[in-house]
Amino acid sequence: MTLLQVLPMVFVLIELTLYTLLGGADLGTGVWQLLAGRGPRAARIRTYVYEAIGPIWEANHVWLIAVLTIMWTCYPGAFGDIASTLVVPLFIAGIGIVLRGTTYAMHGATRGPEDHREITTLFGLSSVLTPFALGAAVGAIASGRVPVGDQPGGYLTWLNPTSVLVGVLAVLVGAFLAAVQLTASADRQADWEMSRAFRRRALVSGLLAGAVALAGPFVARRDAPNLYTGLLHGDGRAAVVVSALAGLVALGLVLRRRAALARYAAALAIAALVAGWALAQSPQLLPGLTVAHAAAPRSALIGTTVAVIAGFVVVAPCLGLLFWLVLHGHFERVPRSSPAVGTARRPSGAARRRLAGASALTFVLGAVAVVFGTALWVQAAGVVLLLAALVGEFTAVGPGELADEDTLDGALTADIGAGRKLRMS
Repeated sequence: MTLLQVLPMVFVLIELTLYTLLGGADLGTGVWQLLAGRGPRAARIRTYVYEAIGPIWEANHVWLIAVLTIMWTCYPGAFGDIASTLVVPLFIAGIGIVLRGTTYAMHGATRGPEDHREITTLFGLSSVLTPFALGAAVGAIASGRVPVGDQPGGYLTWLNPTSVLVGVLAVLVGAFLAAVQLTASADRQADWEMSRAFRRRALVSGLLAGAVALAGPFVARRDAPNLYTGLLHGDGRAAVVVSALAGLVALGLVLRRRAALARYAAALAIAALVAGWALAQSPQLLPGLTVAHAAAPRSALIGTTVAVIAGFVVVAPCLGLLFWLVLHGHFERVPRSSPAVGTARRPSGAARRRLAGASALTFVLGAVAVVFGTALWVQAAGVVLLLAALVGEFTAVGPGELADEDTLDGALTADIGAGRKLRMS
């Protein structure tokens, strides 16, 4: 087994861990939407959750897409076996992701709380269904229920004790991560009512997740003996210990009102759990199929490795900036009296039209250089031209100062009054 054959699987595990942490926390917010209850306080909890996940909710699926892409490119045979045997839970997870995104978008377009009940219920149910189905698929792989080759695995393979346990654990872990993140966010904003509410939820969900995790070895011993041996007596033992200790530390930090630090301890616990599964199963990918035997030809492995590294270099800073803005920055409109707005100079209409035309021409030249250029310096120049074109276009079409709310409300009232007069006439 060579490094080139293993490296894409390392990428898969890293991105699966990131999706479990970030996507799991995102999906976990739906649990608290579903269990918020009724009344003004429940409505405030739901509103707080929607606003908290607004800037980042869709970015988390980048890691799941990366996992699928690397798997079908670098381990195509194994991916085909997994997809054909686990088509039902994967389909359920896909439907859940689509429904969740749709209902989240619909929530912002409804008329008010009277329209939110059905949308919130569907949002919460899809947020529970998706991690359970994905966890059940992982449980089927970990318990060795995905056969290799043309052997039929059965559409109900994923309904087994290990899969159900991992699915339930995925839901609870997501709920715990979400509660810790929301507690830290409320602490940062000095919203002590929401902080208390989500701290209690973090403690309850963390204890439940710990109880299910403790039941895991007893279930695996009877249902998946190879997994049990690898976790408690093999290479995965150290990772299991780290996960348990980090989970206890995370709960202790939440109890002591240190949610900001608890996020890192919880992340370490989940990362160690994924690492323990990988170590317990290594070098087997599926029963009788090692990672080395499942690997694609050398050219595909090299191309994918280069693409993943290059993509990470591009995507990681963007996502890092996004999360930094969510945690430390702000997206609010700058007041009109701010010096930044008062001193900013926006190009005139004629200048903006010229800038837009020049940027369009620059974009065409850059695209031609990148696509058709053979020399490295020509392609590099094309990339520079494309970046310059993007900056120019954004400058040309960017808005000026935003009208204040009173002006907008006055304009809207005038439009409504004019419409009424027109209908009366």
